[in-house]
Amino acid sequence: MSGTKLARAIHLDESDMNVFFSPARTGEWAISGGFEFSNWGEADLTGKARQAFANGWLGVETFGRVTFVAVTQVEDSELQDIARGLAQHFVDLYGAPTVEAAMGVAQEEIAHMIDLCADHDPNTLLTVERELTEAGVRERFRSIKPDAAQLDQVAVHAVPEDDVPKL
Repeated sequence: MSGTKLARAIHLDESDMNVFFSPARTGEWAISGGFEFSNWGEADLTGKARQAFANGWLGVETFGRVTFVAVTQVEDSELQDIARGLAQHFVDLYGAPTVEAAMGVAQEEIAHMIDLCADHDPNTLLTVERELTEAGVRERFRSIKPDAAQLDQVAVHAVPEDDVPKL
């Protein structure tokens, strides 16, 4: 079994569906995706675009954004498919000449995410914060350990109809 860890998009509530133009799908692999903002300035930071910049991880299947990712094992055989999909995204959206030409950059982005996940236990939640600086985009990462991430503190729970007290 592979000892490599990557992160998957996770939704603790429905807020990502409202704050991002295109939310990532629950369970898809995710990377920082800060490259998307490399040419941005203050004028670009409005509304949902600002939210994606400030706190959004990039899903590598839908290329949507998500607020939280969870560290989990990834099979080595999956990494090549993830890199190929990301390289294709670089061709389709950023004008890379070929998938092969974009593969090195895609692999670097994935390696960066693997490094971020390496020292964290499975199910650790990660967040990202970005800001524009004189030198460009600065990213900071935070982790929430699985035992500290009590889902009942952040998740919305419904009460089954049979358990609703009668008045």
